[in-house]
Amino acid sequence: MDFTFTEEQQAAAEAAKAVFAGVAPDGVPSPALTPGAVADDFDRPLWARLAASDLIGLALAEEYGGAGLDAIALCLVLREAAKRLARVPLLEHCATAAVVQAHGSPELARALLPGAATGSLVLTAAAHGRSGHDPAPLAVGARREGTGWILDGVQTAVPWAHAADWIAVPAHTGAGNAVLALVPRDAEGLALADQYSTSGELLAELSLDGVRVPAARLIAAPAAWERLHRLLTVGTCALALGLGTAVLAMTGEYTGKREQFGFPVATFQAVAVQAADRYIDLRAMEATLWQAAWRIDAATGGAGGPLPPAGDIAVAKIWASEGVRRVVQTAQHLHGGFGADTDYPLHRYHAWAKQLELQLGPAAAHEETLGDLLAAHARTA
Repeated sequence: MDFTFTEEQQAAAEAAKAVFAGVAPDGVPSPALTPGAVADDFDRPLWARLAASDLIGLALAEEYGGAGLDAIALCLVLREAAKRLARVPLLEHCATAAVVQAHGSPELARALLPGAATGSLVLTAAAHGRSGHDPAPLAVGARREGTGWILDGVQTAVPWAHAADWIAVPAHTGAGNAVLALVPRDAEGLALADQYSTSGELLAELSLDGVRVPAARLIAAPAAWERLHRLLTVGTCALALGLGTAVLAMTGEYTGKREQFGFPVATFQAVAVQAADRYIDLRAMEATLWQAAWRIDAATGGAGGPLPPAGDIAVAKIWASEGVRRVVQTAQHLHGGFGADTDYPLHRYHAWAKQLELQLGPAAAHEETLGDLLAAHARTA
């Protein structure tokens, strides 16, 4: 494994830095403090700039207008997005498009992917909030009827559903099989109810009552749901890394200027030790993220070999969920009164960090998953 980024990956990261440079991290106040402040839509002008920089179709093949890059490149771009708290559905959109490309029918790929590459079609996934235990039970059922499928059930906490054109809905068939259905937002029988995340962003509760899905828009390959789940999870780890990196930089700048007893507080041992601990958290988050992203694309593992990608993803989730919380809590502590000042953007980073932590799930659950994988590997070694 070589963690040196390719020229293409580095170019994507540099392009992302340029696009996100003008984004105000506190451009949208927290609705917990300013009710009704968060818009129903995402940042469309920023979305257009991302499209103009060829970053929306990052993971798609050139035949669909994409750049043909991998999960590592996507995570590099997501890291830059989180540094500025960019309000765009980049993770959900790119992950869904990548799964449609890898496992969808040719008809579905031709219908969705050219528009997805340019951003004219917006995709999202009803699959967040399922990272605590793997695999998690699916709340939507799918049954065959004629040449198509019928979906029934309720899926909560779907990001960007009010603004997306298509929603990827994971469902179970009742026989222990997971399928992935692509449903248009205006499908008959689909109702959206408002929900709000801890960060204040608008989510949706999807109620599916007899929603009909043609066979061409349902992906029955078991690997499709697994890959979508993995991409969303590793992408969330990348968001946590980017957010933590920005927060630690804010903390370093503040403690380097804030003086007590005639000296910058950054020179005090207690402050320096706490900052150093958080730096270590970020380095661990970074190393485990790139390992997990690499394993998704490499797809190695099996009896007698290394652990499957789920092992590296579990480790990345442990560090991301715990690390981002520690980084933001230390930042608020070292900022003193500014840490609670709503005119300062740190409160917004804290809300986003808590939402990411909840999406990733508790570290104890991932440690249990890792233990099960290690035990299974020991039995087959």
